[in-house]
Amino acid sequence: MKSLYRNSLIALSLISSTLATAQNTNSGYFVDEYTYRHHLNPAYGNENNYVAMPVLGNVNFGIRGNLHLTDVLYNVNGQTTTFLNPLVNTDEFMSNIEDHNIIGSNIRLDILSAGFKAWGGYNTIGLNLRTNIDTSIPRGIFSLAKEGLSNTAYDISDFNVHADVYSELSLGHSRQITEQLRVGGALKILFGSGNVDANFNRAQLALGEDAWTAITDATIHASLPGLSYKTTVNSSTGHRYVNGIDIDTSQFNVISGFGAALDLGAIYRLNDDWEFSLALNDLGFISWSSDIVASTDGEQTFTTGIYTFSIDDESLNSFDNELEKIKDDISALYELNDMGDQGSRTRMLGATLNVGAKYTFPFYRKLDFGLLNTTRLLADHTWTEFRLSANVAPVDIFSAGVNFSAGTYGCGFGWLVNLHPKGFNLFAGMDHTFFRIAKQGIPLNSNASFNIGINFPF
Repeated sequence: MKSLYRNSLIALSLISSTLATAQNTNSGYFVDEYTYRHHLNPAYGNENNYVAMPVLGNVNFGIRGNLHLTDVLYNVNGQTTTFLNPLVNTDEFMSNIEDHNIIGSNIRLDILSAGFKAWGGYNTIGLNLRTNIDTSIPRGIFSLAKEGLSNTAYDISDFNVHADVYSELSLGHSRQITEQLRVGGALKILFGSGNVDANFNRAQLALGEDAWTAITDATIHASLPGLSYKTTVNSSTGHRYVNGIDIDTSQFNVISGFGAALDLGAIYRLNDDWEFSLALNDLGFISWSSDIVASTDGEQTFTTGIYTFSIDDESLNSFDNELEKIKDDISALYELNDMGDQGSRTRMLGATLNVGAKYTFPFYRKLDFGLLNTTRLLADHTWTEFRLSANVAPVDIFSAGVNFSAGTYGCGFGWLVNLHPKGFNLFAGMDHTFFRIAKQGIPLNSNASFNIGINFPF
């Protein structure tokens, strides 16, 4: 059981850090002629029509959370090692771990995108690839993985993973309603590729003087073409349980869900100096055609008094020896039953709320200051941040912005530069600038991003 937690924990910590990306670049919200402001607020339109370079029109890389690579990797005697190395001090390691450790990652890759003026406003069309991954790891898992059975009680409840992959066909339109008010919206048709929701709602382990007790409750929902669970039999109990998965990659091109979503936005220009904006994005759902479930089938409790534990590592009933004797009984509590395909399931997307205010500097009209609040609404993975920016457009072909952010996952420095001469647009920016990276090129801080795009305005 201990090795299971260790392997799972390391995989989640490292893989999430390497594959994570940021969904949108908030640093561009107030930057003039940033091509993809309509992703942040669909009321925005561009001065020119545009066509994106396929796949490279808008590419993002980044991560967000409070669990950093430096929290799980250490330098010991000149070598990089994980926190499980005995030479890594336990108290030092645990001091860096929060009660709830979050890693959030989102991909938005604009495969095809275009914008044009018509029908009394500005219109956008896009085909995008979206991936959302949110992981919450309780402190108790790290404690169990690092300390083993050195304590008498562990609470590793509320460990969960949410992930979905889908494509969206987006059609947007914005227009001026009055001289002061502009509104916009986008309708998105969603094509689901895969979804996983793993919830370990309760997992409490208690080691008493005369008995060992564990209480667990866990369920995994998976909607992925070609997925099936591997099973094996517990030799002690005869219980057949899930011990892995099989994936038929030939079915990866099968659409496994359909849905729809809306982006809604408005911009109100109070006067020449002040502008206020509001947007609610990704308000929608995906209905998945299958729901392959693995579950403990409710809460399970296991108590035994036939084992005794000694703190003496050399004794016959040491922690390690007794754990070896009861490992099948303990593992049975975490063994998920293959419940088969339970039919269709509908999941809401994580919506994002953007609220902005912009002040144009009266003595230099090409300079403005903006305050943006972004809140992502997704149950246990909800987060918020405030971003204060200064933005300038000194010449017709160039605009840029710098900003400082503070929120759920700490503080950060962001920027975006935007070059847009006639017929060509190149932008690059970061919401969270990373200053240190590992040898493998992975940012050491979990708040990091990079955004670049090439487009052709006309």
